Amino acid sequence: MTKAYLLGTLHDGTVRRLTYRIAQKDQEYIKFLLKEIKALGQNAWMYKEGKARNLYVVEFSKSVLKDFKINSQQDKLDYIRGYFDAEGGISRDPKVRYYIYFAQKNLKDLEQVKKYIEEFGIICGKVHNPSKKVDPNYWRFFISIKSYEEFARAIGSWHPIKSHFLRMKL
Repeated sequence: MTKAYLLGTLHDGTVRRLTYRIAQKDQEYIKFLLKEIKALGQNAWMYKEGKARNLYVVEFSKSVLKDFKINSQQDKLDYIRGYFDAEGGISRDPKVRYYIYFAQKNLKDLEQVKKYIEEFGIICGKVHNPSKKVDPNYWRFFISIKSYEEFARAIGSWHPIKSHFLRMKL
């Protein structure tokens, strides 16, 4: 894992005074993040949030990403992958048409990741609000069916569930 990937995952994170928190239902993904943050030479800890909730958290110092900036094409690929693993979606039901999408409340962030994706020749749909009534501040875009294979090959996923469904397109 790289710092660029970790920065991408923070789009689903919480910022605290001294730490970042990433929470997910998938315990294996949180274990993966914990192991990889430690492999970067940093401290991190994991815990289950609440007794009855099926939610797992990895927390780590903000100093891990202090002054980090995306500089290279590889940084962009890793950032996109982390963003997808945090805020992306993929159809899991075989009865539903296959799709890959990114969704986020921060429109500026979403437009930035779309721009990065398109730099790699991956075709994306328009950023749109699926329902202004339900949430006027929720935005998403889809990866074009023409680019599914290229997205799976070039970007991929390190999320245990998402990577399984992306491999179906290779």
